[in-house]
Amino acid sequence: MAIDGPVLALDVGERRIGVAVSDPSGAFAFPHDTIERTNVRDDIAAIVAIARERAAGTIVIGDPLTLAGTRGIASGKIDAFVAHLERAYDGRIERVDERLTTAAVQKSLIGADVSRAKRKTVVDKLAAAMILETYLARARR
Repeated sequence: MAIDGPVLALDVGERRIGVAVSDPSGAFAFPHDTIERTNVRDDIAAIVAIARERAAGTIVIGDPLTLAGTRGIASGKIDAFVAHLERAYDGRIERVDERLTTAAVQKSLIGADVSRAKRKTVVDKLAAAMILETYLARARR
């Protein structure tokens, strides 16, 4: 899979959507923003606006598989979200296994003695950056 410009990555949660973006060559992943969820229509519009602003040809979405690697209730919710996104975005949409990304980011931030309030503001976009790093590493292979 070739990187054809910036890639946007999403960590879709119940309350927030973490957003990360790559550089045009796909070498680096950068935390970008956190979208506070309101309703699906507005959430999708905000994502598509960022994708257009960044000229992203691909959006990568974290797929919350169970610890056993199977699809569960959370993956079903992402399926519905992706269906809405596919109707609004004309680029490529990919999924990446996101098991434990948020937990890993939380653990790292706690280890760095980041306050609970600060963690809340950055954890989702850092998880999105981790999802994006996974995708970019796979694309380079």
